[in-house]
Amino acid sequence: MLTFKKHISEILEHAIHKQFGADSLTAKDICSMLEYPPDSAMGDLALPCFKLSKILKIAPPKIATSLCDALSGYETLCSALVQGGYLNICIAPVYLIESILTKIESDREKYGSSSQGSGKTVVLDYASPNIAKPFHIGHLGTTVIGHSLKLLHEFAGYHCVGINHLGDWGTQFGKLIVAYRKWGSREKIEAGGIDALVELYVKFHAEAEKDDNLNQAARDEFKKLEENDADNIALWKWFIDISNREYDVTFAQLGITFDSYAGESFYTDKMPEQVKKMREKNLLVIDDGASIVDLSAYNMPPCLILKRDGGTLYPTRDIAAAVYRKRTYDFDKCIYITSAGQSLHFAQWFKVVELMGYDWFEQLVHVPYGTVSIGGEKLATRTGNVVLLKKLFAQAIEKVRARIEEKNPGLTDKDAVAEAVGVGAVVFHYLYNSRIKDINFVMEDALSFEGNTGPYAQYTYARTCSVLEKAGEIPKAEAKITASEEGEVLKILSRFPEKVQTALAEYEPSVITRYAIELCTAFNRFYHNCPILTAEDAAVRATRLRITKACGIVIKSALRLICLRTPEKI
Repeated sequence: MLTFKKHISEILEHAIHKQFGADSLTAKDICSMLEYPPDSAMGDLALPCFKLSKILKIAPPKIATSLCDALSGYETLCSALVQGGYLNICIAPVYLIESILTKIESDREKYGSSSQGSGKTVVLDYASPNIAKPFHIGHLGTTVIGHSLKLLHEFAGYHCVGINHLGDWGTQFGKLIVAYRKWGSREKIEAGGIDALVELYVKFHAEAEKDDNLNQAARDEFKKLEENDADNIALWKWFIDISNREYDVTFAQLGITFDSYAGESFYTDKMPEQVKKMREKNLLVIDDGASIVDLSAYNMPPCLILKRDGGTLYPTRDIAAAVYRKRTYDFDKCIYITSAGQSLHFAQWFKVVELMGYDWFEQLVHVPYGTVSIGGEKLATRTGNVVLLKKLFAQAIEKVRARIEEKNPGLTDKDAVAEAVGVGAVVFHYLYNSRIKDINFVMEDALSFEGNTGPYAQYTYARTCSVLEKAGEIPKAEAKITASEEGEVLKILSRFPEKVQTALAEYEPSVITRYAIELCTAFNRFYHNCPILTAEDAAVRATRLRITKACGIVIKSALRLICLRTPEKI
């Protein structure tokens, strides 16, 4: 549709210039005015002429009629009609075949991609779990939204650097060290892994409510860690190793790898340079012993840079990390995918970077997403109110495995397929709604395979594969469209490049998720209403097989962009 809109806009631009002399109007301006009618009976595209009326000082119906006449010579592209002040445009079937179907067949998995990011680098900071805390449903957002945005940028030609900025520094390690020495043992931790570390962390908070001295002890142990105490460093590295063993399993299930695992601790020796620069710029102010940057002139609270004891904080580390990434990767954009609850934090240190004189501050982008709650209550590792991702994935995989045994017991690679569909169900469920929407997590909803779900989309892709496998080689024949369902599928296929552009511009994977459902629904309607393998007319059969193949190509691309695998048999 992006190409079709471009063609139409260029024709209309020429007509407007010729008939009304409005040379300042460009095809890009006109393209932005085009809309999709709420009812397909009103056409595939509509141009409301009311905005043009204000510019041209001519009644909307007269403009629409004039432009309709201008399109009359383009029968192989479209047909048009006037309804009041609207110019309604219908795509010609021959265009759908010659321009859309043939392009998908030639571009295959590259259909919908672009070179807009050629020569540009995007750094994406996502996932970034806190060491010694297991992946739970609250971590899924940053991980799958972030990776989807990485895949979308790569699809648009950008060079992408995915960074897993591990939360491997901070007072929580002082807490864990205290808890380990009081109540833990190496044998229990090695046997229990990250779950055993969480038990210690939860116990520390429970005991600290009764004895506040534990909090000071934790601060003291973290200070020793910052001062490179050998025993504390050894424990810290061990906690990281224990945690990464589990994280690697989760990332493997999601099909995610990173280009860098540099966590907060990596920037310890890089922070003093940035603190010095802030002092040289006279940005730092002492407030109750702490060093802050006053942001009241920008309607924000102060940004805390150093604690009273000289310890660093998140803004200090984030600023040092951003400078390092700019120097290392020379990014055109550095994108941070975190909960919307951190929006103020990013706004504050982005402003500090600007005040420090770094001219690339506008290349820093925060992409927030909504919160996840369980039963209306906030997630919290310290209280145990979480749904662990590994348990959620395990339940989903088990459910798919049982269904495979019931419906297709002879399927090979049952375990791999069950994992692809089970994990895909959870990811798709998460990415279906706008990223900024808050989610009250309900296990039954995430594991449902009915309706607009990942399994539905994956089953549809497998259906296209099955049809093509039974058909064998698609014979050469003149294309022939005889049913409305065929044209509807092709129109939806034509919109894929535009959906990719929208998802990129809005940093919104749900655009692709919802498009996948729209395409799958249209294909299944086509599949049920239009005989494919049994079509009597050879040209009709060949055309329907080509449409089936095109659907498979685009469904697979769409699902890949939202982190889903596509088994050919389920």
